[in-house]
Amino acid sequence: MDYYRRIQDAVEYIEDHLTEEMRIGDIAAAAYFSVFHFQRLFRAISGFSVQEYIRKRRLAEAAQMLRGTGNTILEIALSYRYGSHEAFTRAFADCYHISPGRYRKQGGTLHGQSRINFLDHKATEGGEAMRIGKPEIIHIDPIRIVGVSYTIREGDDPFDACHGFHRDFGEHEYYARIPGRARPAVSYGISVGDSFIVGEEVLDISAHVEEGYTRYEIPAGRYAVFAVIDSVGRVQDTIKYIYRTWLPNSNYTLRDAPYFEVTDVCDCVYPDRMNMKIYIPIP
Repeated sequence: MDYYRRIQDAVEYIEDHLTEEMRIGDIAAAAYFSVFHFQRLFRAISGFSVQEYIRKRRLAEAAQMLRGTGNTILEIALSYRYGSHEAFTRAFADCYHISPGRYRKQGGTLHGQSRINFLDHKATEGGEAMRIGKPEIIHIDPIRIVGVSYTIREGDDPFDACHGFHRDFGEHEYYARIPGRARPAVSYGISVGDSFIVGEEVLDISAHVEEGYTRYEIPAGRYAVFAVIDSVGRVQDTIKYIYRTWLPNSNYTLRDAPYFEVTDVCDCVYPDRMNMKIYIPIP
């Protein structure tokens, strides 16, 4: 399956709606991905977030309007979803180090964000595959989880957000109040729609839990498992490799099941050493 083609379809959706309000769910739907997988894949290939791309594209198009039309700065600001002249001026100056008014008067060349073409970003496995290695393809039985569900908000960096969720789970010792833990000190992070569940495997998912906890059963099925024992940066590199290179170049597609991570928290020293396995659902 051509993942780059699907991501490009989402880019075309963005381009067609730059002057309109956009929801990340609608953009992801244009590529037939969940919000979580779409944001990770977009970030892995491009190097920046979906929201960052939208912001930079809007500013680039606004710059063209400043030079090519007689519209007022406020009219241009409102066209590209800025609520006021001041908000637009701040964003424009932060991006280009010149105010829109001065740019209109002085002219010159701005190096704005051009329309991205993911079909030009196709990667080959090369040395990165050599360093990361091939995944183990396994079948798992259902895994019963109790944990805390966190919401992935629009604009969140998916890498930073997930690390923050794990940190919050540990700092508040939510794990200590989970009854019947099957594998103490082994933490799960599960992508479910727009949420990310951090929790632990339990023996009895029907046991009483305190308010604020959630139950979830990871479905049985086949997964490609990537093992990482290295720094947080290396974990991110592995995730980027999975979405940027391995998945598009493999014969596999994403099955309709959750992506999840398993972390041996007793063998981790954040951020220098992480002991993780990354599970990618495949048919």
